[in-house]
Amino acid sequence: MPRWLVSLVRRIPRLAAEGRVRMTLKALRELVLLELGLDEQDACEVLAALEVEDFARRLASARTGEWLYVFKPRVSGRSLHVKVVVREDCIVVSFHDEVADDEEDD
Repeated sequence: MPRWLVSLVRRIPRLAAEGRVRMTLKALRELVLLELGLDEQDACEVLAALEVEDFARRLASARTGEWLYVFKPRVSGRSLHVKVVVREDCIVVSFHDEVADDEEDD
């Protein structure tokens, strides 16, 4: 297991616990569309509970070249697709049901 992954999975929950999470408008819309009754605080709790086993992949943003980290945590029996960028804060770019061959924009 790469050290960067262990470090990342420690950092994201810490940022979430400190309230240092920002959600894009797209992620906020997706959160509502899940129809699980989740709000931003619930999304932060999902981030705070991330584990190495939830990690799916990382990819470089076509727009900025930054790493985008994709996690697939289970919430209420559903596998979710959570994509984040980690800067000074944790920025949630995407938060929706897992879909096969996800080709969404970053």
